[in-house]
Amino acid sequence: MFERTLGRMPTIGGARGHPRLAQLLLLLPLLLAPPAFAEEATVVKLTLKNHQFQPAEPHAPANKPITIMVTNLDPTPSEFESKTLRVEKVVAAGATITVQVRPLSPGRYRFFDDYHEDTTEGFLVIQ
Repeated sequence: MFERTLGRMPTIGGARGHPRLAQLLLLLPLLLAPPAFAEEATVVKLTLKNHQFQPAEPHAPANKPITIMVTNLDPTPSEFESKTLRVEKVVAAGATITVQVRPLSPGRYRFFDDYHEDTTEGFLVIQ
């Protein structure tokens, strides 16, 4: 019925007589290609040592995705957390974590070690 309504679909290789397969084969390169609009994330690297973030105020551009890499150089675990960034992730002693952050508007976004919040904090500055 589909073929009668729209006419015979073109065939590709072994797709002869299978119009839906032919359509899929024509669209396959588009489905597998990465999105052309995907932006490369800005990478922000932080370290934790003696329960202090370095740098304490990293900068990143506004309206672009951000990847935050946190390396814990302390002998105890930490928890990288930010209510404004909507992030909460444990960082084992000697380990590195990666956090993906959505594009942000200009401003200062507080982050901290939830296990030592009173002494370990920083601000991601978006310009």
